[in-house]
Amino acid sequence: MSKNKLYLIVIIACFSGYLYLIFTNNYSEDGQISVCTIKNATGYPCPSCGTTRAVQALYKGDLIGSLLFNPFGIIVSFAMLVLPFWIVFDLVTKRQTFYEAYNKMESILKQKKIAIPLIILVVLNWIWNIYKEL
Repeated sequence: MSKNKLYLIVIIACFSGYLYLIFTNNYSEDGQISVCTIKNATGYPCPSCGTTRAVQALYKGDLIGSLLFNPFGIIVSFAMLVLPFWIVFDLVTKRQTFYEAYNKMESILKQKKIAIPLIILVVLNWIWNIYKEL
């Protein structure tokens, strides 16, 4: 993927996430409309179900609540806060540090000894989401 395409996708994803958080600013388990295609089709949550509520809880200072909703919320929150600034830094300084880090991370994640444990963690999170009846 080209640097410009990656930067554009990340910026659009982050700002879409910001907009979604603004429009769903109150997390609550009751009465929440699910936008999860998997949950709507099967009745079972996907591995990322609860991530929006986790991000909202974290932004409200509720770390434990965030972890209980979905640990992926911590990762998403970090990405949404750091990546836009990193990309702006690259654009202003005419560097490509984010692009290089992305490519390096991609090559690391393709290694079986890294990928398999991460896949297992995602599956365990999915099982936990089902158990919680998220």
